[in-house]
Amino acid sequence: MQPVFIAGTGMTRFGKHIDRGLKSLAAEAIGAAISDAGITAAQLQAAYMGNAAAGVMTGQVLIPGQVALRGMGIGRIPVVNIENACATSATAFQQAVQMIALGAYDIVLVAGFEKLYSEDKERTFSVFHGAVDLEAIDDVMAMLQANLSRNGSAADFAGAGRSRSLFMDVYAAMARDYMAESGAIQRDFAEVAAKNSFHGSLNPKAQFQDVLTVDQVLAAPMIVDPMTRPMCAPIGDGAAALVLVSGKAARQLGLRDTVRVLSSVMASGWDYAEGIDKKERLVPVVAAQVYEAAGVGPEALDVVELHDAGAPAELMYYEHLGLAAEGEGAALLHSGATRLGGRVPVNPSGGLLRKGHPIGASGCAQLVELADQLRGRCGPRQVEGARTALAENGGGWIGEDAAAIVISILQKE
Repeated sequence: MQPVFIAGTGMTRFGKHIDRGLKSLAAEAIGAAISDAGITAAQLQAAYMGNAAAGVMTGQVLIPGQVALRGMGIGRIPVVNIENACATSATAFQQAVQMIALGAYDIVLVAGFEKLYSEDKERTFSVFHGAVDLEAIDDVMAMLQANLSRNGSAADFAGAGRSRSLFMDVYAAMARDYMAESGAIQRDFAEVAAKNSFHGSLNPKAQFQDVLTVDQVLAAPMIVDPMTRPMCAPIGDGAAALVLVSGKAARQLGLRDTVRVLSSVMASGWDYAEGIDKKERLVPVVAAQVYEAAGVGPEALDVVELHDAGAPAELMYYEHLGLAAEGEGAALLHSGATRLGGRVPVNPSGGLLRKGHPIGASGCAQLVELADQLRGRCGPRQVEGARTALAENGGGWIGEDAAAIVISILQKE
């Protein structure tokens, strides 16, 4: 297995790009990554292109990666189109890493690109609706209804998948159970959103750059109990890209400012046995695998980007990733450890809550942020002395957990 490095990064600002197409967004991010790596497009040996929603939103099915690249004059090379819910471009990254590590390629492009904005909101929401098992949609709805009854919530269930993304109801259900089990309260989730709004205010690529107080988050319109609007990741358009190289290519090209990929693990959910311990569920299991493969533990992490599509998820992931003990996610947040200047800043980009969530681009954007953090390029949101970083990106929902997850660990040598 040969070592794998990130040599170049590129990203558009996330947000509402009504006047731009997928090709334009992808070209901006890809062109920046190629330039940053100091190579030419002709040196690329393969491309892993992540897009989740074009088939629904624009009608561009089957070959979105080839279309985007040919618009830049890039052809001939193998192009692999990846679709894996919100973990789409993180999956593209993991697959590219494996191919380089196995010796198949030395210089590979990874990109995620997406357009979700539409005047027809039901079309946008249908993308998320399709990220569950539609043949078992009645079971999904029954699960959500049972959660409402179990937790005594009076949430407006009729809006699920119609006036809002179905996944906000999924995250809200998880949040209500977490509150019951851990003692967390709605204000804790508001503090996550406020923290990430401060981080996002320092990121010129973030969709939202205004700073919110905890009280402002709590006073915002309720989307679904207990989540107000700032606790829910916004839809958006955008693209992010990376150039990956082998150790051999890095030496031959004389590259110096690279970031090593210590490990990247992808898995899908499974059917849990009744009464299964939380440590044996999807995220903790994959986290243990990625730590073992990297040869580091959670205590070694200097900065983390994780999948905060709903603010409550950030607290849960603190625990699943080993940053906090079970039930101690809120305490870690209150300690200031996950804020810029703390022991292990989480989502210094602003996270999905403030940077935005164009689903096919989100995983790659996390890795762009972390690679730039480890290279000391993040200006006022820079995590001083950052050397080791973790990205966690999940997508879809089947049964009791995410359908797909990718966790990766990077390190500056």
